[in-house]
Amino acid sequence: MIVAIGTDLVAIPRIERLMSTRGERFAERVFTPTEKAYCESKPKPAESFAARFAAKEAVLKCLGTGWAEGLGFQDVEVTRDDRGAVHASLHGPAARRARELGIGRILLSISHADDHAIAFAVATG
Repeated sequence: MIVAIGTDLVAIPRIERLMSTRGERFAERVFTPTEKAYCESKPKPAESFAARFAAKEAVLKCLGTGWAEGLGFQDVEVTRDDRGAVHASLHGPAARRARELGIGRILLSISHADDHAIAFAVATG
């Protein structure tokens, strides 16, 4: 059963600007070490960072909170499995909010092209 959906679109140049002006501080505040290592291993890291940022936003829209109610950027972690499928793991307040809403799983899709990254999340119960 679908409990909620969320989507987000991020301009890759915006992430590039944040990375150049705030550097490591931005990446360490927003992304987990696993996410950061994955993105930095790519030929165009900003694309991967932007896609993960969009995914985090899409998941929080499923939770109905945005970055409120004590939720932090790293409470949503975006990873890939061995086959390349994208997954969202929830930690701390994000995991608690998902339980409150009866969310058992979040299906996630991300993509990027040209200057934009997009994410779509479906929360199921």
